[in-house]
Amino acid sequence: MASPFDLADPRTYAEWRARKLDERPLRADDLIVAVRDPRAITPAEHDALLARVHRCNMAIYHSPVTDDDPQVPRQLGAQFGLHQLDANWLSEEDGLSRISVHGTGTAVTYIPYTDRAIKWHTDGYYNPPERLIQGMLLHCVRNAEAGGENRLMDHELAYLHLRERDPEHIRALMQPDAMVIPERLDEQDGVRPPQAGPVFSVTAAGHLHMRYTARTRSIAWKPDERTRAAVAALEDLLEHPPQSALFRVRLEPGMGLLCNNVLHDRSAFRDNPQHPRLLYRARYLDRIRD
Repeated sequence: MASPFDLADPRTYAEWRARKLDERPLRADDLIVAVRDPRAITPAEHDALLARVHRCNMAIYHSPVTDDDPQVPRQLGAQFGLHQLDANWLSEEDGLSRISVHGTGTAVTYIPYTDRAIKWHTDGYYNPPERLIQGMLLHCVRNAEAGGENRLMDHELAYLHLRERDPEHIRALMQPDAMVIPERLDEQDGVRPPQAGPVFSVTAAGHLHMRYTARTRSIAWKPDERTRAAVAALEDLLEHPPQSALFRVRLEPGMGLLCNNVLHDRSAFRDNPQHPRLLYRARYLDRIRD
């Protein structure tokens, strides 16, 4: 089957590249769809969100629903075929994670549960290949007093721009041992073995998946020259991204990000102690259903 992500198929890649660049949104506002209630969206709202996902693997909804209700992201996700939640030991019993600042406890050692900045990453980069995080939802209940902005980039555009620089960068980052998460102690599962995998891979359904973190701690890259060159090129791309590929969004209450696990980061923020920042995060083994 022809694939734009096959380095041996430049014709299919060229056709996909032209279509991708022609259809991509150019402003963050182009991602936003107003919805009445994320728990029960209308056919028109569904089509509008899905059209944006088709163009750039992400969409943002804006609604008047600001309840502290985990059913909001769960029910929205289900309407797009997102059902297989990938729970972690810090998530709630329903598999969702309440992302807020923790002053004490184990969670405070994990950056998402602090007010610190988070570097570029895709979610679940430490998961094994049989548990790829393909879909993700972030739903805002309360935002920070200041800060907490997300930068977003379609991982397919990251692939495109990196391949334009040098296809050998893609070849290097598709190696099955390109990036290794070293062994670590997990409070739920005990010792978690080292997890090796590619940065870019193609799923059985033919979709591009990206596994990446800009963290420098607890990450080991394959120690060969071409991998080092590819990682440096990717880091440079994310440090100086083409403005047409970058979106800056600060989620407000009632807003949310629906995506196929695109690249994202988060700026540091300042909380209001009376109304602390709260987002629900849902990670799925599913991809958004076409």
